[in-house]
Amino acid sequence: MPVPEDQRLSEIASRLHREDPQFARALADGRPRRPREYRHHRAWLLLTAALAALATGLVLPHGLLIAAGLVLAGIAGELFDPHRHERGTRHPGSKS
Repeated sequence: MPVPEDQRLSEIASRLHREDPQFARALADGRPRRPREYRHHRAWLLLTAALAALATGLVLPHGLLIAAGLVLAGIAGELFDPHRHERGTRHPGSKS
């Protein structure tokens, strides 16, 4: 029977490999990379597009572009949150 510390470490390792296999593989190779929660490439790209739409909407007085820029900025802000998957649903009536 394995020692409890060894069993706990193996559970942590298996959960890490299941949640972020690229990070676990890179860690095993000795070249660690950022965990998935801290990779924000898509969020930066979306925020850039949001600011471009917002600026264009302000220069050309166009309400739809301003609204789209604000909505995209909100979505990008949500993507920057590293713990967004850990939160429960925001709909109080739904049962998960």
